[in-house]
Amino acid sequence: MDSDGNVDGFPPLQITRKTGQEPFLRNGRRVDATLLDFWRWAMSNLVGNTARGVLAEYIVGCALGLTDGVRIEWDAYDLKTPSGIKVEVKSAAYLQSWYHKKLSRIIFSIRPARNWDAATNVLASETRRQADIYVFCILSHQDKSTIDPLNLDQWEFYLLRAAALDAQLPTQRTLSLGRLLTLAPLRATYDELAAGVAELSR
Repeated sequence: MDSDGNVDGFPPLQITRKTGQEPFLRNGRRVDATLLDFWRWAMSNLVGNTARGVLAEYIVGCALGLTDGVRIEWDAYDLKTPSGIKVEVKSAAYLQSWYHKKLSRIIFSIRPARNWDAATNVLASETRRQADIYVFCILSHQDKSTIDPLNLDQWEFYLLRAAALDAQLPTQRTLSLGRLLTLAPLRATYDELAAGVAELSR
């Protein structure tokens, strides 16, 4: 970036929301596939770790009224409220989409990280937790025949200030559910998430 604030090279793409009806094209003509077909192919397994994590971000974003735009991948935090509160969303589940003999342990990543700025492609030198509040989302349902990540009653939510993690676990990279509970997080239903974030923001 020069002294006038101009960025050399290629600036970030300005991403617009898609409808799902956008077609794939070949030689300027539509082929028999749309963006919605791709979404169905790529994201139907909502129990899998990758899609479940993005879904958890969306669920929390819906509860906070923050889903009008588009998700920013690789941002330093997941969501930002109009008042400037930065929210990090973490997810875990007892059930996985693959075969397993026993329920999975609930483990979250909480590692401090260096902030990366998408506008400049610059990585900060300081390593720290970038968000103000963590929302730990557990897909707590334990019956594979009826698990449905779109059913918000199958989720549990725990909210914690990042400052509590910094005070108790300043360099720790992972957090078990048991250890999380010792930090006295605020437990919330989906309907209580917005009030919970507001309460911890005071």
